[in-house]
Amino acid sequence: MRGSYITPRIGLVILMLTSLVALISMTGSASAATSCSEVPTVYGIPPWGFHTGSYTGERSFAKGHGNIDLEASTVSGIICQQDRAGTIIMSVQHHLSYHSHYAVMWGYPGNIMKIRVRVRASSDPRCKVGTVGRATLFASYNGVRSDSVQFFFPVACKGHDHLYHGSQVNNQVPPL
Repeated sequence: MRGSYITPRIGLVILMLTSLVALISMTGSASAATSCSEVPTVYGIPPWGFHTGSYTGERSFAKGHGNIDLEASTVSGIICQQDRAGTIIMSVQHHLSYHSHYAVMWGYPGNIMKIRVRVRASSDPRCKVGTVGRATLFASYNGVRSDSVQFFFPVACKGHDHLYHGSQVNNQVPPL
């Protein structure tokens, strides 16, 4: 009779331990899903892409890349930004809001594109998954290094509004 009480207890302990291990592994994967390391830095000439400089020792940084069809005004891709508020990973919305080969920013000519982004993972509890924001990417040309990337978000994600500008920003925005 004594064995009949032990067997259900052992089963209950195994169930609890299995649940605990599953919960720990889910927590680990959730934190890994909000790391900019999952978004590769693209060098060379992608369809579009950028990185805002060194990722070590910076208070905030961002990187992203994707595809673009200027004739159809469509764009796709992934962007990650890490700052004091946390890390957000964004997918690029399909419609290209604006693009020009004749833009002027910071006193220099260049290519510009404006896109909408949707937060798909976030370690910032205020900035919820699904929040839509905007980004403006400017790539200067004629040998000038005055590229920029700027993010705009609604109130819940305002902590992620940033302007990255200067020689540390490497931006590739395709011409028309």
